[in-house]
Amino acid sequence: MTDRLRDKIIPVTVILAAIVVAWYVGSYAMNAPFQRDLDRRAGVTSTTWEFVVKTMSQPKPTLPAPHQVAVNFVENTFFRKVTSNRSLVYHAAVTLSSTVLGFAFGTVLGILIAVGIVHVVTLDRSLMPWIITSQTIPILALAPMIIVVLAAVGITGLIPKALISTYLSFFPVAVGMVKGLRSPEIMHLDLMHTYNASAGQVFWKLRVPASVPFLFASMKVAVAASLVGAIVGELPTGAVAGIGSKLLSGSYYSQTIDMFAALVAGSIVAILLVSLVGLAGRITERVMGARPA
Repeated sequence: MTDRLRDKIIPVTVILAAIVVAWYVGSYAMNAPFQRDLDRRAGVTSTTWEFVVKTMSQPKPTLPAPHQVAVNFVENTFFRKVTSNRSLVYHAAVTLSSTVLGFAFGTVLGILIAVGIVHVVTLDRSLMPWIITSQTIPILALAPMIIVVLAAVGITGLIPKALISTYLSFFPVAVGMVKGLRSPEIMHLDLMHTYNASAGQVFWKLRVPASVPFLFASMKVAVAASLVGAIVGELPTGAVAGIGSKLLSGSYYSQTIDMFAALVAGSIVAILLVSLVGLAGRITERVMGARPA
């Protein structure tokens, strides 16, 4: 426990504390000019402490203080009905549905592409460069096009957002799976040929088990990217629910505290998703006989 405390908990705590301190300093620096103007217009003279308190408690600050975001997050997470339009749980669940669906599509597509690239030389030489090139297109430019095209053929709602998530999530899975399927050493491949193993047996008994650690490592990246895609997909649709809609409405009405609380909610959802994928990876490796680290 002592080693774990020294190696993990203390460094993370120090970094978080530094971020919070820098956040408070930035909040004061960005909100103070507006507060000075308010005091000047009202003819109010405040002490230094009173001025700091008022600066950190503005209803629509340029940069909300951490405690303002924390209060808003707790209130809209634990003290709102789940069905309420102000509940962050409700909005997170809406975004989560398209995230999970897009992640599932992206994982399957990435695995299929990787298998094709590894076993078909033509795909390796022709498809991989296009896959890499596809990720250079900004998703903010591509998302409205996907939404408009699918809406034109009558496809709206969950599917367009899921496809945007798929676009972002398939790439890390494809690249990681290609690396994993090619990870067996030449000696092991030669041994399988010595046993007169078929291509299918080499694939299932050697390449697939070797690729599992690579697959789950890339899935951690993919699920986080899928969440980003789901949020981005909610922006051009004018969605009334979801983390993206909270960000959009907050920007319309200068509700910066709501915006930051929604970002915190999205971050927590991402942490939970990545943790679940990591847990699934550890369980899978344990079932396959891997030794615990």
